[in-house]
Parts: sequence; C-alpha cells; structure tokens
Amino acid sequence: MKQTLLLVLIVWLLATLSACESTRDGQSANLGTELAVFELSDIEKEGTVYPIDVYDPFEPVNRAIYKFNAKFDRAIFIPIVELYEFVAPTFARERITNAFSNLTELSTFANSILQAKFPRASRALMRFAVNSTVGIAGLFDPMTALKVNQQPEDLGQTLGAWGAGEGPYLVLPILGPSNLRDAVGLVGDTAAYYSLDLFGLATYENDHRALLGLKVVDMRHNLGFRYHETGSPFEYELLRLLYTEKRRLDISK
Repeated sequence: MKQTLLLVLIVWLLATLSACESTRDGQSANLGTELAVFELSDIEKEGTVYPIDVYDPFEPVNRAIYKFNAKFDRAIFIPIVELYEFVAPTFARERITNAFSNLTELSTFANSILQAKFPRASRALMRFAVNSTVGIAGLFDPMTALKVNQQPEDLGQTLGAWGAGEGPYLVLPILGPSNLRDAVGLVGDTAAYYSLDLFGLATYENDHRALLGLKVVDMRHNLGFRYHETGSPFEYELLRLLYTEKRRLDISK
C-alpha cells in the first residue's frame, strides 16, 4: 500500500513539473465508448458557453497531467494491455474480469448501507454470496445471467448523496478524470479495503503483487478509450463535461 501511494505521489510530481510548458495544449482524455453518443457540435466552439459549467481552477496543471497520462498510456500501459490480450484467451480474460468485478460488490454493499439504499445493499450482498460460491470465487457471474445486474456504489457517490459538493475538477495521474469529492472517496474506499481486509483479500494482494498488477491491466483492458482517437480538438473539454455529468447521474440514481 505504501509503495503504491509513493508511486502515485512521484507520478503526480512529475506531471506537475511539466505544467509550465503545457498550460493549454488542447490535448485531453475521454470516457471511451460513452463519448460516442456525443457529436462535436454538442460542444460549442471556443469562446461560447458550455452546456454545463465545470469548475476547473487547476486547468493548466490538469492539462499537463492529461498530457503525461496520454504519453504513459501509449508508451507503457497500452503495450502491456495488448500483450495481455494476445497471451490470454477471451475465456480467461472474462473470468479474470468477473473475479475482480465481484470484489467491488463489497464496496457497493457498504456504500449502499451508508446511503440507506437497503434494496441495493441486499442485491450487492446476494450477488457477492452467489457469485463467490456458485460462481466459483467470482470467476463466473450467474447472477447477471439471472438478470440481477450490478449496481455499483462508491464513497464518492455516498458523499454526493450526503450533500457534499463535487469541488474542483481534477485529472489524476494514471487514473484520469475525477474531482475533489471523488478523489477523497477513492482514498477512503482504498483505505477501507486495506484496513478492513475482509477475507484476507488485501493481505493476499500484498503478498502476490502480480495479482495487483493483473487487476490494473484488467481495468485498462476493459476501458475502451484510447487517447487522441476521437478526432475532436476539444477532447479535454468533452471528457470534463462527460465525467461531471456521468457522476451527477450516478449520484441521482
């Protein structure tokens, strides 16, 4: 855990130092397949009002971090993902994705309780119990086959449901778009996972670092977005808009 936090800190510092040479370079990220529902005409040309106002006081630094993320993604992340996709057959990749996805039900259960969404908490607990047993440690997902679909909840959503404002928009190193509230929520969810260490999962990950690396690669594999492939000169603005609106919708559900 300490090594992971140190790595994130180092990456953040490297990205921040690059801000002085790329204050507004127009490069940006996206939410992948969700961007497909938007056309360039949906975002007004430069100098006009955006459909929603996104508070972005750290935009120069955010753009610099975005530039770093794009370079890291193309030089390191994507080649690793492509190697993973080449080596692991589709069946194996699906089982890995299911197993990691099953673990997120624990966070969904806890955050649903905190939001008094008891039916959703019951659903998450039932999904975890059945998929962890009948589904063989989550490798298979019989609950989705039975139309009991996943309804994710995280601490960022919980804080939003409690009335916490989203705060300034942020671009996190490697992780991408966020805001202050969601960044705090991410830290809280991660701390809870490692502190509570339910079923010894966190300890097992620490003892088997390759498993943690596999989780990260699987996460990137399942994100269809690729930097600078939308054809839009306003990708940064699009991502900022889409992320903000998506999180507002997540909280309102």
